Amino acid sequence: MIISSDQLRRYAKQLCLPEFGEEGQKRLLQSGVLIIGCGGLGSAASYYLASAGIGRLGIADGDHVELSNLNRQIIHTTLDLNDKKTVSAEKKLKAYNPEIKVVKHPVRVNKKNVVELIKQYDFILDCTDNFEARYVINDACIRENKPFSHAGVKGFKGQTITVIPGGEGPCYRCIFSKLPENDHGSGIIGFVPGIIGTIQAAEAVKYIAGIGRTLEGRLLTFDALSMEFRVIGLKRNKKCPACKNR
Repeated sequence: MIISSDQLRRYAKQLCLPEFGEEGQKRLLQSGVLIIGCGGLGSAASYYLASAGIGRLGIADGDHVELSNLNRQIIHTTLDLNDKKTVSAEKKLKAYNPEIKVVKHPVRVNKKNVVELIKQYDFILDCTDNFEARYVINDACIRENKPFSHAGVKGFKGQTITVIPGGEGPCYRCIFSKLPENDHGSGIIGFVPGIIGTIQAAEAVKYIAGIGRTLEGRLLTFDALSMEFRVIGLKRNKKCPACKNR
């Protein structure tokens, strides 16, 4: 693959990084990343993945844009109200970087369609907002050997971890083994998913480019009120029903 003159100019500031260089850029341009959930987390992640030059960016979301989304879902605007989130996201991402391919999946991800979706991509971002979807994504990614980044946000707090099937770190189900009885939405301040979603994008870029250390085996937590980050080392649950036999 030859990087074009336009691409050399667009990605100049990352191409000059010795850890990244042309090899890292080529890997991004030839890769595909699926973002499941185009809300607060997915909005931030999608912008930074598009700007980095991910060649194919999948957006899976079955919802429409609502007014209450706009305090945090920065890829959508007032003009997009009632539009499909996938359509709204594609317009912004193609305007931002016309070179990338945006693939719309206007569906709610579930047990029936998750495998068909994730098998098309190299890295998955779980940007969903409910535990049931997170379990579905985790279990499918483990079975299909797809690396993924999980994130969750609530109030002024957020968390994220990267799962590499076949690696030494835990999966999502290892950490959160039981579905909470009250899995209901709650308040959220907009910049929290922005910060955590950006970290998810960083994890995808690093993994695909083969640079740095990911959050495999480490849960990163963020508290905006105290402005504190913590990184907690975690081990696999050897009895986990999702990954015990990997």
